[in-house]
Amino acid sequence: MKTDVVILAGGLGTRLRSAVSDVPKCMAPVDGKPFLYYLLLHLSRFSFVKKIILSLGYKHETIIDWLSQLHEFEFEYSYSIEDTPLGTGGAIKKALNYTTENDVLILNGDTLFDLDLNLFVKQHLEHNAQLSVALKPMKNFDRYGNVEVNNQSVITAFKEKTCCIAGQINGGIYLLSNKKLMNGLPEKFSFETEVLPQQVSIENIYGFIHNDYFIDIGIPEDYERANHELKVVNILNIDINGYETLFLDRDGIINRHRSNDYVKSWEEFEFLPGIRDFLALCNKHFKHIIIVTNQRGVGKGIMTEKKLIDIHTKMLEEIETRGGRIDKVYYCTATSDDDTNRKPNTGMALQAKQDYPDMDFSKSLMIGDSESDEMFAENLGMKMIYI
Repeated sequence: MKTDVVILAGGLGTRLRSAVSDVPKCMAPVDGKPFLYYLLLHLSRFSFVKKIILSLGYKHETIIDWLSQLHEFEFEYSYSIEDTPLGTGGAIKKALNYTTENDVLILNGDTLFDLDLNLFVKQHLEHNAQLSVALKPMKNFDRYGNVEVNNQSVITAFKEKTCCIAGQINGGIYLLSNKKLMNGLPEKFSFETEVLPQQVSIENIYGFIHNDYFIDIGIPEDYERANHELKVVNILNIDINGYETLFLDRDGIINRHRSNDYVKSWEEFEFLPGIRDFLALCNKHFKHIIIVTNQRGVGKGIMTEKKLIDIHTKMLEEIETRGGRIDKVYYCTATSDDDTNRKPNTGMALQAKQDYPDMDFSKSLMIGDSESDEMFAENLGMKMIYI
């Protein structure tokens, strides 16, 4: 199956103006690259994506000029340019004129949802769907509306924005296999209010839940968070030649940190973008790939060791499905900084050395995000990559 991809990148981004000005929202710099770069990088991992139609408006010349100088991705680009704002629905309808495939993937240009698009397409096809939405599970949110689905994955309601303890949100990724759904609609309209509810009313829209990394840079707080978290993507560019063993911290490198909290269950675990693809690249390069992680939450009684092991089991399974591997996870649950196994102390690495006697710390690379990771690497004579 081949699909064209429409990226909605014509918004003014007024809520982001206090942090980013003078460029379209999708061009907001994130760790030195436009946010749009990360969307294209994600799409480049899927062979069915050949053509990308960018729906543009505000300062569209900036985006076109940047893409004309970007030679990293082998996409064919087309541009659907709005003279006046048409709303999300009008933008999609206009962009569809530039598509040639029957199936069209539609993405918001200010949102990165790092799901497996191969799986999303498979789900869509298995249900013979005309329109599908990728849903992101979330807790304690009020910025997004809640989306309800039944046990056949049919969306039954799009709820208004209100405080919600747990649910799933619209992740801003759609797969459209019937362009006629847009027929009869005006030039300017909202996809979210004119199309989605109408398809719900006739039970013609599916929602598939994916608990993968999600970031929406629409407000300054989340834009700043993206600048921290998307640094992990750039470990893809690290020169790993000359190293035989890879040590990795977990929280902040493999998965997103939870502010003032611990990852207490698999439902709270969220891979950071790019890390599974990086580990797939590392699979053939490194003799050993090891995670060393302090997990004081167990020692404090906030979570059980059984829960921690369950998280790690599922984490390893997910990494393997993307072609990567982790040879072993070493963790320290002690609360005392004096414990020999708690980083920056070297106990976990020495355990790994016992399990893998051919390991040479001078030929080892440590990737971490804290001072304790840096000191851990220094104490063992390892090369440190600080994220």
